[in-house]
Amino acid sequence: MAVQVTATPTAPATSDASAPVDLGPAAALSCRECGERFELGPIFACQLCFGPLEVAYDLPTGDPQALRQRIEAGPNSIWRYAPLLPVPANVAAKPNLNPGLTPLVKADRLADALGVTGGLYVKDDSGNPTHSFKDRVVAIAVEAARAFGFTTLSCSSTGNLAGAVGAAAARAGFRSCVFIPHDLEAGKVVMAAVYGGELVGIEGTYDDVNRFCSELIGDPLGEGWGFVNVNLRPYYGEGSKTLAYEICEQLGWEIPDQIVIPIASGSQLTKIDKGLKELIKLGLVADKPYKIFGAQAEGCSPVSRAFKDGHDVVRPVKPNTIAKSLAIGNPADGPYVLDITRRTGGAVEDVNDQQVVDAIKLLARTEGIFAETAGGVTVGVTQKLIETGQLDPALTTVVLNTGDGLKTLDAVAPTTGPTATIKPNLDAFRAAGLAG
Repeated sequence: MAVQVTATPTAPATSDASAPVDLGPAAALSCRECGERFELGPIFACQLCFGPLEVAYDLPTGDPQALRQRIEAGPNSIWRYAPLLPVPANVAAKPNLNPGLTPLVKADRLADALGVTGGLYVKDDSGNPTHSFKDRVVAIAVEAARAFGFTTLSCSSTGNLAGAVGAAAARAGFRSCVFIPHDLEAGKVVMAAVYGGELVGIEGTYDDVNRFCSELIGDPLGEGWGFVNVNLRPYYGEGSKTLAYEICEQLGWEIPDQIVIPIASGSQLTKIDKGLKELIKLGLVADKPYKIFGAQAEGCSPVSRAFKDGHDVVRPVKPNTIAKSLAIGNPADGPYVLDITRRTGGAVEDVNDQQVVDAIKLLARTEGIFAETAGGVTVGVTQKLIETGQLDPALTTVVLNTGDGLKTLDAVAPTTGPTATIKPNLDAFRAAGLAG
């Protein structure tokens, strides 16, 4: 299931081939398809089979309890897991946004509403610096950009990533230039622009934006540019592993029985699975079966459709959904999502836009968490999986909310507002029927 590569990334403007690359325990880049290994560098595709590359490690060995204690004594951010990430040991001392260690909320009232008896948790990543999980992946990409001498940070984005790149670049002293579809939610556009970098709207879908960025990477105009989700993608993707690390640590170093994860490119889901397998290998958690479920919006559900049809190939679609952060019609990691959900006994499901809105409101009124549309997708899919018997309500379940609802107000604004508008007196309040 190799991916097709349409462009070769350019070298950084100030690279020094003789300088050692310090990315901590990262040892090489390894092809997911053929296993060929390459030196650490700003490449993302295997030169032999064009399969995607990911980071291979020399992970710590020795006493798991000592490693647990080292992690628990670390910073209150993803950098507590630096021994397991492609970053230098002194990463916490560098200028960065220090994302991570977001709440794992025990969602008892939501559990009651959904009929979950085995324990339901919401991993609420809206508390990150730019209010989405993208701060995790960008933080790792920034360290790779530093190591390889890039001067400009860039990305193609459905919104959250653009804001995360802009903020991280501002803190770390990089120039930034990011690209988005022209019709994103206003909140995401403003948040991406406020950090002072260039923000470029492209007329078309996210997949059109991504194709344009591939052209730019192969052009001299892109020299010295680190595209966090293209030529830095192997490092960038590793940031999602920290979700797995945190969930298990917050559960007392245990793997949950079931996890429901939104699918855009699919990278988050694949890296959470990678993180869980690493924790097992290191002896930080007990080896046990777990199920991973993928969640998509019906208006952009190519992976869900392939899963239900029993296919291994994910056919691209043109997105049409309010869940714009998940609106990637040709998800790069789609085939790997299928592999993981099938291997773990999970599933991939989708919900329509009305179900997304209903789920956003359900989570808000039961747990006080205002999720963006992607969170509405995961909660809505969780409900649907329970109703169809695919998810066991008697098992411990973690649902991901990857962003803040303030970024996607348009989704709920038409049906959400004041209960009543009254004159400023008690008679008017009584007449409105609100006194009880």
